[in-house]
Amino acid sequence: MELDKLKVKWLDNYKTAPEQLKKMAGVKGVISAFNVNIDAVIKITGAKIEKIIKEQSLDQQQILEDGKKRISTKEDAIRGIVHCFKGGIAEEWLIHDKEMFFWLNEFIGYDKMQMGGQGGIVANAMAVCGVDPVYVHCASLPKDQAKLFLNLPNLVTLDEEGKIVQASKIERKADLPLIHWIIEFNAGDTVTIDGKTLTCPKANRFIATYDPLNFKLHIDESFAQKMASDDINHEYIILSGYQMLTKHNEDGSTGMDRIDASKTIVDNWYKGSKKTVLHLEIASTQDKTIRKYLLDNIAKNIDSVGFNERELIDILEVIDQHELAAICDTKTNSTNLFRGMLKIFEYLNCSRMQLHMFGLYVTLQKKGFKVSALQNRNGMQLAAVIAAAKAGTGAIDKSETLLWASDREVSEVGLNELGELADFVTSEFGKNNLIEEGIFENDEFEIIAVPTIIIDKPLTLVGMGDTISSISLVGAR
Repeated sequence: MELDKLKVKWLDNYKTAPEQLKKMAGVKGVISAFNVNIDAVIKITGAKIEKIIKEQSLDQQQILEDGKKRISTKEDAIRGIVHCFKGGIAEEWLIHDKEMFFWLNEFIGYDKMQMGGQGGIVANAMAVCGVDPVYVHCASLPKDQAKLFLNLPNLVTLDEEGKIVQASKIERKADLPLIHWIIEFNAGDTVTIDGKTLTCPKANRFIATYDPLNFKLHIDESFAQKMASDDINHEYIILSGYQMLTKHNEDGSTGMDRIDASKTIVDNWYKGSKKTVLHLEIASTQDKTIRKYLLDNIAKNIDSVGFNERELIDILEVIDQHELAAICDTKTNSTNLFRGMLKIFEYLNCSRMQLHMFGLYVTLQKKGFKVSALQNRNGMQLAAVIAAAKAGTGAIDKSETLLWASDREVSEVGLNELGELADFVTSEFGKNNLIEEGIFENDEFEIIAVPTIIIDKPLTLVGMGDTISSISLVGAR
């Protein structure tokens, strides 16, 4: 089918989005845990990077070198920005030196503060889409954090007395704010370092994080106990926040200890309920030991996982698929990434997984999963519309903004990626109509693929993956 006709076809497929959004108001309870923080967002240019390097007399060779993905020096901070800038990729590096926290605050700064952490972003997205109630876990909830929650009565957490209260109205005065820097850059921008000019191929961001509570996956005991109560109903539990864990903590504990502790808590919430869907959002986890332990001890025991291109490659690296990881890294397209999904699907043996890549979302799930293939497609289309609204308007804090992009065509990038995926599926599993319908089924599994709406000049990219994964799942009704 010609490209223009495919766009018309997918525009028709996408007409389900308003009805799917209405259905989300019928969801009875989502728990979003664990990480919530404040994001200090700034758009940085190549010219500003050059200015900081010059004014701070930084070692330009160090900035261009490969090294550990952590921030201990000024050069490390700029190195991380440049690494993501030149690759057009998104990564999160942890700040282990308190002095670097103060240096970033002074010399990088921020344009605005907004909700950060997958747990907080998912909670806001679920609440504005009408899910009632949304329970959000907060390791810390001072006033500056609370005001970043949407002012909605269906978005709740625990106050200092252990009572369920609207999250935006709480002030736990003894808690300290947890701040992350989100440093965004635009496609086509350039920076010259040590005589080398680097061009940013795709708009993206670099995250620099100093967060002593979420570093250890601190879990509020009152929240943990309350969510296990019989009077708390939930259809979905969405987990996140493990990416900041490291093998060894300064207090002598290990990241594996924290994963085990969280698993015990979540098991108490879940209680083997056939009505509840348990989802893990996998983020950029730098510690390979933690990454592998998380896969083996959380991801293998739940219903659903979500990841982007980079996170998929990271998973392949720790399940001994090094050659395929390298191929995906060199040529990051739908065909190679889907090969990676098949390997991860086999390794984890979980029921559902979703990849969100540039221009295309792909879900791979076992036949007979709790959510049908068509429901999945409709949820993914709703997620694409809302993600485009977030990128185009800068926020999805009001219900009237959610369908802002509902009449926009899907991207040619996405359709081309879908076409390549359809050809691969034909060669491996048989004829299909993925290119028009986005669904392929056989006796073992279902593939659902949706070309997305791309906003050329996005106002924000923060939390996009979390928004996509959660709405794709919870919006699949």
